[in-house]
Formats: sequence, structure tokens, C-alpha cells
Amino acid sequence: MERKHFLKSLLVGAVSAPALLTACGKESEEVTPSTGSTGTGTTGSGSCAVAPTETEGPFPTKAPASYVRSDITDGRTGYPLTVKINVTNTNNSCAALAGALVDIWHCDRDGNYSEYGGTGMQSTNYQALHFLRGRQTTNSNGQVTFTSIFPGWYSGRATHIHVHIYSASGQSLKVTQIAFPEGTGSAVAAVNGYSKGMTGYTSNSSDNVFSDGVSLELATVTGNTTSGFELSITFGVPA
Repeated sequence: MERKHFLKSLLVGAVSAPALLTACGKESEEVTPSTGSTGTGTTGSGSCAVAPTETEGPFPTKAPASYVRSDITDGRTGYPLTVKINVTNTNNSCAALAGALVDIWHCDRDGNYSEYGGTGMQSTNYQALHFLRGRQTTNSNGQVTFTSIFPGWYSGRATHIHVHIYSASGQSLKVTQIAFPEGTGSAVAAVNGYSKGMTGYTSNSSDNVFSDGVSLELATVTGNTTSGFELSITFGVPA
């Protein structure tokens, strides 16, 4: 089911930098019946949901296989963030999917991405750097863990992390994104945009990717700015 049509607007007239930055929208969402229990990774009774599909752009990792590492900070400073992603197989009653390759990437505290820059989309040039990008293989419980920093934000997007999941043989299974809880008492509010503050911030409800709902992409985030934060989320993929 088609869920976003905002990319059509990019075909009309000149394309502005903010428009390109929001070109990461939801493409589709599938639901696969489950023949088993409704344990971890399931949504609702008797169903096993496939994570929504997103576009990779505009800042995907250029050579993800080169960054097999759990600690992806690579010198970037910010509030510590441990990212735990569980992957389940929606073709097998959402059982844990071991051996899957999981890539993640996100912006730094200032909203900039490595491997890009020096253009209208991102003025700061980080083309020669590779921070906040990494790949891990799911363990027997279907989980990967990354050490990172809490992402900042940039114009047109809510706080988010990109995720690309592959099979053990390298077949692409899912490109999606992680949304963060917002509002009073949330980690997003505590971080407060680092030095940028929150003036001009785009909330999940106004974000072109998340505005139609984040139920399958919203992480659980705990912790604080003193001891750091921990994020956990489960994604179902058809493997």
C-alpha cells in the first residue's frame, strides 16, 4: 500500500535543499499473518508486522561492508547512546533472525552526516570522514548492539536513525528508520538539540517520514544526560 506521495512535489520546479533532506519517506507497509504466538516483535493478536519501508537517501553509507564495528562514534562527541536492535523473521512467526546484517547511520550532534558535505544540502564538508556508521551481525537472539551518541537534528526532520537489514548472504530485506519518543520527560527533550536548542525542530507528527504514524518505528529510549541513554527496538522483516 502506497503511503507517501510527497516525492511527487520534488518533480515540480527547482528542488531546494530542505526538500531533498525530507526525501526519505515511507514507501510501504506489509502485514504477514503469524502462525505462532504473539511474542517479541509482533503487533496485535495473531499478526506479525513487517517494518515500514523507507528510502535510503539522502545520506546512505557508501561502503557499508567497510565499517563492521560496534562502536561507531569515531571521535564524535555527544551524550552516549547504546542502540539495541532486535530483528525477527515475519515469515517464521517473528522468531529471532540470527545471522542478519544490520547497518545503521545517523547525523552527529550538529545535524551533519559523514561521507557528505560541501554542498547546498550540507555545507560542512565531511566527505573524508566515516563517523556514526556501522554494521553488525545479529546474534542467536536476533540482536545487534551499537555504541554511538544521541543524534542531533536538522531542518525538516525529526530525530532519527537509518537502518538497513540484509540476509546473511547480502540480500536486502528492509530499509527503515528509527523514531524517537518526544515530549515532556523524553530523551529528545532532555538532550534539547544540544547547542542548537529546539527552535525550528520538526516533530514526528510533522515529519514527512513519520507523520502517518510511528507505531512500528518508535524506539524505547531510557537513561539521562548524566549516564547516557539506551535505545531498543524490534523490526520484523520477511526473511
